[in-house]
Amino acid sequence: MTRTNGVLGRRGLRTGVEWSTPGAARARAARLVAEHRAQQREIIRNPHLSAAWARAAVRAPQLLAAVHEAIGPDVAVENTFLVVKWPSRTFEIPWHQDGIDARLELDPDRSVSAWLALSDATVSNGCLHAVPGSHHFGYLPFAPEDEHGAERGRADQASGFNSDKTTAFPLRAGTALLMDSRLLHRSGTNSSDGARVGLNVRYVAPGGIRRRDPQSPSPDPVTGTGW
Repeated sequence: MTRTNGVLGRRGLRTGVEWSTPGAARARAARLVAEHRAQQREIIRNPHLSAAWARAAVRAPQLLAAVHEAIGPDVAVENTFLVVKWPSRTFEIPWHQDGIDARLELDPDRSVSAWLALSDATVSNGCLHAVPGSHHFGYLPFAPEDEHGAERGRADQASGFNSDKTTAFPLRAGTALLMDSRLLHRSGTNSSDGARVGLNVRYVAPGGIRRRDPQSPSPDPVTGTGW
């Protein structure tokens, strides 16, 4: 049975979770910007499967402690993607919910999403905006992926949804925002002079994935024995 307030409480989110020191996170962001500058890549899918730094990030002790508190000791990574917002480019992530797309639906009692800031995320460079408490709407209909790979959550169909209630969540490099899988959120264009770098992670507990696409990759176990 789904908890009344969800795994992260009434607001559906938790801020200020540390996963790295600010200096180490910024240094990694600088290396990633240099690595992807030539092609100006914006979305890099599942870096935790191939890059040591990302594999370490999703296993950061304080981050995992917060995830364990939310969904229990048996945790796997279902999906990650690195997002680089290059300065002065028209690249926005539309309203969406992390726990539902064309491939699958995540059980909101057995999943949680994390957004990790590698560089400082500010209002000017496109930090996340969310509607605290919007997970109470449940999962909404969604449109196919756009050119950047984001599912467009139909926030306009949620009774009581008001974009004026949106809250910006600037994050210092090395910190993370945990979100209920149903929480409505978006991010805007980077209008600053530097790139904004973040890593999105979807964590699941055993039994937390309802697959629509049988070709979807299996979750990558991180802790526990329930796999």
